[in-house]
Amino acid sequence: MKRAALYLRVSTDHQTTENQRQHLTEVAERAGWEIVEVYEDAGISGAKGRKDRPAFDRMCHDATRRRFDVIMAWSVDRLGRSLQDLVTFLGELHSSGIDLFLHQQGIDTTTPAGKAMFQMLGVFAEFERSMIRERVIAGLDRARTNGKKLGRPVIDNKKRSEVLKARNTGLSVRKISQESGLSVGAVHKIIASATA
Repeated sequence: MKRAALYLRVSTDHQTTENQRQHLTEVAERAGWEIVEVYEDAGISGAKGRKDRPAFDRMCHDATRRRFDVIMAWSVDRLGRSLQDLVTFLGELHSSGIDLFLHQQGIDTTTPAGKAMFQMLGVFAEFERSMIRERVIAGLDRARTNGKKLGRPVIDNKKRSEVLKARNTGLSVRKISQESGLSVGAVHKIIASATA
């Protein structure tokens, strides 16, 4: 008997997850799957990342520990709205050997057709990553051709000596950052390079 985990999510406090729970429970019963855990993020947008959805994050950790065999969700948009986050999530499931059931899309990776669909999603995700990479490289090349300097701006020696003087007077790094217009990290680097 497969161990199933339900993932339920609604975006606002005025919505309920009960319809999702009811339909997914019925599907699990028909399939002969035992529901071992229910993860619910109520009132949390799918646009938020994993760290901002506590139940989703806990479910992902439990998936890597193989606490269940299949994750059931009402729809792909319950899992997330960012393609990049979804691709990462699907990759983690695949590497952990966890199946996925999406009710609305009719995706069930416990079947041969569902496994094929899962692999096709991986191919499309890889294609999307390579397209993004090509666009980024083309954009950087165009910027260089147009004379744009890439990378962090170089901090001149005058600015460096101002930072070091300010530090020697006892000013905090944060105060130096505010007065110089440099980031806190840049100020730290200047001080560190002077003491090295």
